Amino acid sequence: MKNSVLTASLIALLSNFSHAGEAALLGIPGKVIFESKFDSELPKGWQAAKGKWEIVEGAMRGSEKPEDMHGAVNRMPGKLGDFIAEYEFKFAGAKSTSLSINGPKDHQARIAITPTSVTIQKDDSDHAGPDKPVVFARFAADLQPSQWHKVRIEMVGDAMVGKVDNMVAWGSNDLFKNDHMSPGFTVGGQSVDFRNLKITEATLNPEWSKVKETLPKPGEQMAPPPGNPAARPAKKTADK
Repeated sequence: MKNSVLTASLIALLSNFSHAGEAALLGIPGKVIFESKFDSELPKGWQAAKGKWEIVEGAMRGSEKPEDMHGAVNRMPGKLGDFIAEYEFKFAGAKSTSLSINGPKDHQARIAITPTSVTIQKDDSDHAGPDKPVVFARFAADLQPSQWHKVRIEMVGDAMVGKVDNMVAWGSNDLFKNDHMSPGFTVGGQSVDFRNLKITEATLNPEWSKVKETLPKPGEQMAPPPGNPAARPAKKTADK
């Protein structure tokens, strides 16, 4: 009986804790997988496929190179199970950025960000096939340049939560039950700064069913796409 009480108390304690002391959402953080301030050197082993990546004023800066004709991309290779990732970014002239998660074969999920919008979505996982992106939420935003903003993604089971500052939404898809591969940053234009990335393993928050009732239902929060209300969901930054 005593052990049951202790276990229940521990779960309650963990349910009120996440990265940086924030309240738990979908997941409870566990073992740290990767952590870096990006303040002194580029992360070892990452694959900077496109663009220019450098350390500038204590942060990692990504910039698209016009000759690439492709957004800047920098990914951490490897496979993740259920996880939570959190970092900070600021616009330094770029027109867009994203946190992109791949699946075993292609793209899986992303948080796409412009100075005026935040989009949380399942990605197109096959391009040539029948699968299509699904936007769970799009927020109108006012993300001022040279100001730091916090991003958080949680993927546990078939669900994901995306959060940028106080904008938060969730969605689910069977695709998310697959392994999560090569999390990474993209940058459209010049430039975006990144710092304080932390990725941990995660387990399902036992209070998730209650938490999600406080969040917009998938598809409920839909601001117009940036630039053109009649356009398709936010243009993706190419990131192979």
